[in-house]
Amino acid sequence: MRELASPTLHDNDTITTKYWSRLDDGRIQCDLCPRKCRLREGQRGLCFVRAREQDSVVLKSYGRSSGFCIDPIEKKPLYHFYPGTPVLSFGTAGCNLACKFCQNWDMSKSREMDTLAGRASPTELALAAKQHHCRTVAFTYNDPVIFMEYAMDVALACREENIRSVAVTAGYICDKPREEFFSQMDAANVDLKAFSERFYRRICGGELAAVLETLVYLKRETNVWFEITTLLIPGENDGDAELEAMCQWILENLGSDIPIHFTAFHPDWKMLDKPATPACTLSRARRIAINAGLGYVYTGNVHDRYGSSTYCPACKARLIERDWYQLGEWRIDANGQCPECQITIPGHFEVSPGDWGQKRRPIFIRRAL
Repeated sequence: MRELASPTLHDNDTITTKYWSRLDDGRIQCDLCPRKCRLREGQRGLCFVRAREQDSVVLKSYGRSSGFCIDPIEKKPLYHFYPGTPVLSFGTAGCNLACKFCQNWDMSKSREMDTLAGRASPTELALAAKQHHCRTVAFTYNDPVIFMEYAMDVALACREENIRSVAVTAGYICDKPREEFFSQMDAANVDLKAFSERFYRRICGGELAAVLETLVYLKRETNVWFEITTLLIPGENDGDAELEAMCQWILENLGSDIPIHFTAFHPDWKMLDKPATPACTLSRARRIAINAGLGYVYTGNVHDRYGSSTYCPACKARLIERDWYQLGEWRIDANGQCPECQITIPGHFEVSPGDWGQKRRPIFIRRAL
């Protein structure tokens, strides 16, 4: 079993990390993600929370958060992972991508440590999740890749309490840390932002290939349950040809059973010139994906009971009805079987759904003395 993260260097928020290397010119290269930030003493990486101090790369936000909240698991979004149950959600600050359309920019683009007003140790978080009857803890709002040491320690503490861990991530991470990080996760939602290198480079400041590698790794090398989300931006990544190519790649490399969520964009951060995504665009994307052979395709960020419900891909029976995050009709057993044709629906289900509904409840985690 992995030991908890290394002792602090300067204070309770700063710990040593191991994914870095020395360069011949005196700089240190962070090897966590493909960005490979090269740092001189005192400099921070693009993510803001990893920095060079005392001739090594440290994480500056261990144990700190922008806040804690109990959400429905469907909000991550995860539709095939204990539907209807509550998840304790939290994030930190910073991000290793630079998406112009970021919907959580107040946290992911923050350069103020005061954003991280909440504090909790891994054990405190696990006990808080247990106290509030959460089945899962989610690392979300900003990408947990950049605070992976804290996220993994929380996941270890949660495992002791039979609580599962969920990573909501863009999947922008290098091989070795990818292996270690996902070894501690039970589920993930991976944000596949588009299906073109041009989009990733121009709008996100990253590379598509690295994200595709993460998706293939999750499918072929792990038991992590994962779903995919693509935020559709009018005129940028919502064309038929791109959507068809993406769906075909998913079918060929990941299979037909991976749930896909097409969600609506709203103007934000540095992309205020684009209109909000119309519902018809999401429905069109859903049709393209189903016609390509994908079995579980959903629409999100719009009111679409039909597009957000789960149907049997074989007999088309509605198995789980959703109205926003509220569950209605439930016709699936703990083994995930369709009652009409007995095929097994992939995912993690129980005899009856959770009843958390649409509630969003901020909580305060009291520090242990």
